[in-house]
Amino acid sequence: MASSSSIRPTLSSLRFLTPSSLSLSNPSSRISFSHLPSPSVSQSNSFGLKASRELRQHGNSTRIMASGHVSQSISAASPENVLEWVKQDKRRMLHVVYRVGDLDRTIKFYTECLGMKLLRKRDIPEEKYTNAFLGYGPEDSHFVIELTYNYGVDKYDIGTGFGHFGIAVDDVAKAVELIRAKGGKITREPGPVKGGRSVIAFIEDPDGYKFELIERGPTPEPLCQVMLRVGDLNRSIEFYEKAFGMELLRTRDNPEYKYTIAMLGYGPEDKSTVLELTYNYGVTEYDKGNAYAQIAVGTDDVYKTAEAIKLAGGKITREPGALPGINTKITACLDPDGWKSVFVDNVDFLKELE
Repeated sequence: MASSSSIRPTLSSLRFLTPSSLSLSNPSSRISFSHLPSPSVSQSNSFGLKASRELRQHGNSTRIMASGHVSQSISAASPENVLEWVKQDKRRMLHVVYRVGDLDRTIKFYTECLGMKLLRKRDIPEEKYTNAFLGYGPEDSHFVIELTYNYGVDKYDIGTGFGHFGIAVDDVAKAVELIRAKGGKITREPGPVKGGRSVIAFIEDPDGYKFELIERGPTPEPLCQVMLRVGDLNRSIEFYEKAFGMELLRTRDNPEYKYTIAMLGYGPEDKSTVLELTYNYGVTEYDKGNAYAQIAVGTDDVYKTAEAIKLAGGKITREPGALPGINTKITACLDPDGWKSVFVDNVDFLKELE
């Protein structure tokens, strides 16, 4: 577990991570949510090859039993009760998943230039992909990045819908100079945000993903934002409040530049990762490309979560249940704009990290 002290990107003395140090000899057994089974996988297979499933109807409840696992009971509840439960659920943004064309190159950039730590790496040769997990603290208490490299694919289309990731740093100017010295691309020089006082800068990683550097005091969560563009801000806010149980932290309208943003999350901006939704006046659709994948969120009950998502107008792309072979319970969905998220059972997630 992370200590109570703040964890910050180290911008002065970052260790160079050579490809030789990225050994694949001890790969993690944890599932990669960028390689989920197809939603068309039959329910009879959703608990693994050795699992048996028995569905029994008892009035308004369904009991699901898997060999070797505690049975679960899902009682029918009113829509009001389900949506109220969402507000009480123990949720946290776990990680964001996206694809890169050269894994070692990206790891080098994130560790040298952004001060992240390589938490673990695993190779799945039978499925021809490799994952790397990076961040500013352990996965059981911090939001992290999950990079996916698919064998032989060296380029992806980021599209126009994905915006940027946000990183809080002590000194934006120093961070930018370090990145520049390492050959990084600066797309906005350090300075106050237009119409405000916050000092920011923008950079791009080797694959073209944008990062906003935000000058901020000590924080336990330096990887602090994921920005996505949406076509109807009010619709999106309502969905993330109801289906995800997020709190609307603030909104800001900028008529001069014709956009509005909304910050949503499970805690204050200076202490947790938030979702930044951007609406550009008059733009209702975006090209999502094939680079950005999804956000993973922890939950105490994937079954109730799926029901809440349906009630809030979301689309379930994978019905709740256990993943084949490892029995981690998940459900996956699309928001009204088609952005994908995966909900992961909190207890199962911690077991995967053991």
